[in-house]
Amino acid sequence: MKEIFLDTETTGLSFNEGHRIVEIACIETQDLIATGKVFHKLINPERDVPESAFKVHGFSSEFLKDKETFKMIANQFLDFIKGKKIIIHNAPFDLSFLKGEMNKIGNKGKIDEKMVVDSLEVARNKFPGSSNSLDALCKKFNIDLSKRTKHNALLDCELLREVYINLLDVKEPKFNLSSNTLEDNFFKNKNYNKEVLSIPEEEIKLHKEFIKKELKKNFY
Repeated sequence: MKEIFLDTETTGLSFNEGHRIVEIACIETQDLIATGKVFHKLINPERDVPESAFKVHGFSSEFLKDKETFKMIANQFLDFIKGKKIIIHNAPFDLSFLKGEMNKIGNKGKIDEKMVVDSLEVARNKFPGSSNSLDALCKKFNIDLSKRTKHNALLDCELLREVYINLLDVKEPKFNLSSNTLEDNFFKNKNYNKEVLSIPEEEIKLHKEFIKKELKKNFY
């Protein structure tokens, strides 16, 4: 199954208080290895961006006013994530905004929550009692944060992928090393000589004498 690492940026902390999504990013992976497919949109929230939110992600009302609205990108987004496992850090936050946006535009498409993995819960189970923010986990796993001067959904998706790999203790890509694969790659169409040869007694006698002589010479 393919996975989606998903993140959003918003104008505030609660959709119910009138806040909206300003950025959505998804990175597709197969067995946690990036496939190269990405869904990334900056979104016109159709409202002002508070100064507090601007300080977090750097997207101003002026910058976003000519971007697509959520209604314009909703179906593309749903098509991109369909049938894939979705990994989100602090999933309830992002899901509440995504559900709110869908309901607001009357889109009946739904995100299958059975397919959602909350990496924050995974981290809390692995490291109970410690800070498990994305920043804290990156520092714990020595993941480079130098580019994260502002919150950015696309960058955070890639950081989350690296964090999640470490949370699961998956260090290397998975390779198919089944016997069938090996046979196909190395032994197919090889016509090796399978005839059993009979060695004359005289050759066996000469070989034994040679071995005896050489062993004695090397030993002394």
